[in-house]
Amino acid sequence: MSETKTPILEMLAAMQTGGVVSRDHAREAILIQEADLPWVPLPDGSLLQVLHVDLNQNLWVIRNKFKPGFCVDTHYHTGPVFAVTTKGEWFYKEYPDKVNKAGSYLFEPAHSVHTLTVSEDCTEDAEVWFAVFGSNVNIDDEGNVTSVLDAKMVMTVYRALCEAEGKTCENMIVVGE
Repeated sequence: MSETKTPILEMLAAMQTGGVVSRDHAREAILIQEADLPWVPLPDGSLLQVLHVDLNQNLWVIRNKFKPGFCVDTHYHTGPVFAVTTKGEWFYKEYPDKVNKAGSYLFEPAHSVHTLTVSEDCTEDAEVWFAVFGSNVNIDDEGNVTSVLDAKMVMTVYRALCEAEGKTCENMIVVGE
């Protein structure tokens, strides 16, 4: 019996050479400072900064700046969304009593229907960081799909807007391209 344990123990010892966690294929973390990627204006008057796009997971990590009085189309996401408000405040038209203020965190489960709104009474822009898994499906008042936005489209639009303004977005993290 001890003969069968010896090769297993030797194998386990060999696997742990240099520590329990191998660093042979470790990767360096990627840091993006705010100035490393441009803010670009969107036709709706908001500003967009795309930090990270993972085409394999349909994930997009963005930052937005929304002016007072701003409102997006009613929509839902096919996956979860995580949001951190860093400045200002905003709410969903469907839940006006739940105001996202600087420092707040919001979790949106998939298929939560909402309309992001910034009150006209606000004195500053709302700045929000979003991690969006899945597609953004815009709908009209009858529930008909009017448009769909996904990670690839967000990346493509951001690149085009940066190019149109003569700005580079080469520091955007892109996985799966």
